[in-house]
Amino acid sequence: MSLPSPSLSPSRDAAPHADIPDPAPPQHPRGGWKGVLLPVAVVLVIGTVFVSVYLAAFHAPKPHDLPVAVVGTQRDAQRVGESLESAVPGGFEVRYYAEEGAAREAIGHRSVFAAYLTGHGRGGPKLLYAGANGPSVTGTLTGAFGPVAEAGGHRLAQEDVLPASAGDTRGLAIFYASFGLVLAGYLFGLMTYQAAPALRLRQRLASLAIFGVLGGIIIALLAGGTGFGALPGSFAGIAGITALMAMAAGGATMVFVKWTGPAGSGLASIVLLTLGNSTSGGVMPASYLPGWLHPLSGVLPVGAGVRAVQGLAYFHDDGLGHGIAVLVAWIVVCAGLLYLRDARGAKGARTARTA
Repeated sequence: MSLPSPSLSPSRDAAPHADIPDPAPPQHPRGGWKGVLLPVAVVLVIGTVFVSVYLAAFHAPKPHDLPVAVVGTQRDAQRVGESLESAVPGGFEVRYYAEEGAAREAIGHRSVFAAYLTGHGRGGPKLLYAGANGPSVTGTLTGAFGPVAEAGGHRLAQEDVLPASAGDTRGLAIFYASFGLVLAGYLFGLMTYQAAPALRLRQRLASLAIFGVLGGIIIALLAGGTGFGALPGSFAGIAGITALMAMAAGGATMVFVKWTGPAGSGLASIVLLTLGNSTSGGVMPASYLPGWLHPLSGVLPVGAGVRAVQGLAYFHDDGLGHGIAVLVAWIVVCAGLLYLRDARGAKGARTARTA
């Protein structure tokens, strides 16, 4: 009596894609001129996209509808708005506040980036701003409001109501931490298929989760109070958000590699490392981005994560809920796409066996 073939066992047929290892990626040897020119073309395309996007975003950055407050009368707000519009067309969205306390609270929640106190009955005008937004934003604000005060015969006084951490004097810690974490996620997404090409999906997702948790803890240890003191937010909060960022970046890279093959690494680098980091808001807020790049800031993992970390560290959790929702959505969707790809591969393998 012959025994049934292992390939036709009931457990495998009952769940054809639940426990099937990923096949090793096929090798595509390239010879001749195709092998000579293909790497050149791919790398030049990626480099051109990188340089073009970063130059478009940062070669001459200027704000677009950056929200600022004017504390005084509505007539003052109109006058200041006209002056700002004349100096930087379309650069600022002026909001009127009747009380200084409300304007200070708005800066703390990042509803506005600065408040111009007109100084009626209290001396000259004063600019309230948050140094935690970075020196680029501070320079923009002081450069724009200084002439407004001078036009009235005054020298502009300044007050940093929410300074950056003493361990982050240039306001770039969040950008570098997020860039490094997303780069690590990108490399993980590549390495997981190179180092373990036949790993089962549940094991690969477990590896992604371990990578994310450990990456988040490391970033919180390095950037928080136990390390360089660059991020004043809670350890658990920063570790949690950065863990989600790492998993989203790693999962996205895995999807690109799994679904598009050799082109996946290049596509992932464009989406995550080029578009993601350039629109993250880690160097300057999304309000400085060109219109065609601005929408990406809120939907790509890097931008959503950076805003959430900034909110945790300085701005009363501004962007935290949105960031968690976006990052979790990326992780869930990526896991689903990997599962579907496995299901297709299993179905094709089963069809080939029964043919």
